[in-house]
Amino acid sequence: MGGLIINEWVKVFSRIGTLVMISLIILFVMGFAGLEKYLVSVSTETSNTEWKQEMEMELAITHSDLEKFGEVNSNLRTAYEREIAIKEYRLEHDLPPSTEMNMWSFVDKAQMIISFAGLFVIIIAAGAVASEFSWGTIKLLLIRPISRSKILLSKYITILLYGIFFLSIIFVLSAIMGFFFFGTPTEHIAHLAYVNGEVVERNIVFHLIGQYLLSSIDILLVATMAFMISAVFRNGSLAIGLSLFLLFTGGAVTMLLAGKFAWIKYFLFANTNLNVYFDGVPPVEGMTLEFSITVLIIYLAVFHFLAFWLFNKRDVAA
Repeated sequence: MGGLIINEWVKVFSRIGTLVMISLIILFVMGFAGLEKYLVSVSTETSNTEWKQEMEMELAITHSDLEKFGEVNSNLRTAYEREIAIKEYRLEHDLPPSTEMNMWSFVDKAQMIISFAGLFVIIIAAGAVASEFSWGTIKLLLIRPISRSKILLSKYITILLYGIFFLSIIFVLSAIMGFFFFGTPTEHIAHLAYVNGEVVERNIVFHLIGQYLLSSIDILLVATMAFMISAVFRNGSLAIGLSLFLLFTGGAVTMLLAGKFAWIKYFLFANTNLNVYFDGVPPVEGMTLEFSITVLIIYLAVFHFLAFWLFNKRDVAA
C-alpha cells in the first residue's frame, strides 16, 4: 500500500498543474498578508479603554435576548448562555478582547484561503480515476497483481494527503507572514471556549489548528463525492462541475430552507460546519454535534461504497 501511495503522490506532483496550484496558494497567502498590512497601516483604530462598560451593556442586551428567545429555541439559548459566560469571564479576569493584529490573528483570518485551496483538492480528486481512463493508463494499472480496492484506496489516501499538504502550507506560511508583517502578540492571548457550562482558556495555536481542520470538512466531503463520481462515471468534467456547484450553493440553499423544513438537517451541508457547535447556532433546532458527525459518517460511507463497489464491478474494456 505504501508503494502505491508514493506512486500516486509522485504522479500527481509531477504534473505542472499541481505546481501551479501550490504556487497560487503561496501567492494568495502573501498577497493577503500584504493587503492586511496595508489596511492596518491606514487604520485609525486605537485601544478601547472603556471596553468593560461596553461589554456590560452588551451583557444586558444578551440577557434580555435570552429571556425573550431562550425558551423558544434551545439552540439559541445555548448560544446566548455561551456568550454570557465568556463575557462575564472576561470582566471577572480583566481580559479585554484583542484588537491588535498579530501573527495568530492573521493565521485566523487566513482561514478564508482554505476554500480557495479546496478547489484544487476537488480538481485532483475529480481526475484521480477519470484521468486514468481518458489517458488509457487504467489497463496498465489494473494488470498489476494488486486488487482494485487497494488501487482505489491508495488514490483516495493520496487525495487526503494533498488536502493536509495544502492546509499545512496555508497555516505555516500565514504564521510566517504574520510574524514578518505583524509580529508576535504584545501580551498573552488565549482562546476562551465554553465547555460543559464552564469557560476554559485554550492554547491559541492548538485552537487554530482545530479551526483549520474543522473548516476543511465540507471540502473533504465534496472532494470525496468528486472522487466517487470520477470512479463511477469516469468523467472528470462532470465530477468537477457538480462538486463545485454543490460546494458553492449547498450552504446557501441549506440556510434558506433551514427555517422552513426540519428535514434539511439530514442534508449534507447542514452538517459540515461543525464550528457552530463551539461558537454559533446549528441551522436546525435540536441538532447536536453527535448527530452531525453521524450524518457525515453515513455520507462518507455511501460515497465510498458506490465508488469501490462500482469500480470493482466495472468492465475496463467497456
